[in-house]
Amino acid sequence: SVRADVIFDLFKKEKITHLCGAPIVLNLIANADDEAKQGIDHQINVMTAAAPPPPSVLEAMEKLNFKVTHAYGLTEVYGPAVVCSWHDEWNDLPITEQAELKSRQGVRYPMLEKLVVAHPETLEPVPRDGKTVGEIMFKGNVVMKGYLKNPEATKNALEGGWFHSGDLAVCHEDGYIEIRDRSKDIIISGGENISSIEVEKTLYRHPAILEAAVVAQPDEKWGETPCAFVTLRDEVNNVSEQDIIDYCRDNMAHFKAPKTVIFGSLPKTSTGKIQKFVLREQAEAASA
Repeated sequence: SVRADVIFDLFKKEKITHLCGAPIVLNLIANADDEAKQGIDHQINVMTAAAPPPPSVLEAMEKLNFKVTHAYGLTEVYGPAVVCSWHDEWNDLPITEQAELKSRQGVRYPMLEKLVVAHPETLEPVPRDGKTVGEIMFKGNVVMKGYLKNPEATKNALEGGWFHSGDLAVCHEDGYIEIRDRSKDIIISGGENISSIEVEKTLYRHPAILEAAVVAQPDEKWGETPCAFVTLRDEVNNVSEQDIIDYCRDNMAHFKAPKTVIFGSLPKTSTGKIQKFVLREQAEAASA
């Protein structure tokens, strides 16, 4: 498993200056024991990708003097193809606002010909209003030719001459894109679309929560409702399911708040990425 004490020992011993890590690894670093964090006297640069990073995690890394670059991409576009390119004037903003900006996926790499957030059927770009949701699409010579021996999947993925990522996002006025969710992770509750990422961002701001992930749970009345899986900090033992639900209801629209909260460790891959497919199975089993 990925351990914070080992990471910090290597920072000091090997004088590591650059690393890549999923947001969950950054969260592990940010929440390491104070003793482990002592003794680092050099700048560490981090590239994070693989999942949208919660702004609270980016803020915590900034306070540790880690310089984080947020990138986004998929295997089908040869890895990172979008970056949250930083503007010098953003350095003058409060650290919380800086973290919100850095959590955006950003703009295309120079090697990528075109990047757009568009309607998945009409291919019309969405307005740059930071509200209208569309699908992220890619075009250029970094895009794959297709899936091996799977012409049907290739046809669907490259419909209309664009690679359809399956990621739903908005486009801000400055052209920076921001993911709202994977299309398969959107929770449809009573006809309303709920972004699991939005709920997770709220959960990560709770002072008792170390890690969080949200998935859809089948519901007889609403079709689906948000189910939150939460890992509490070691020193916390008096937070209830209702406490978490109430916190979310106080900080977001009530219908978006989790209806169920399950406490425990989160299943992860060897690189620390949360396995949401496992959580979906657990949520479905809990609703049976």
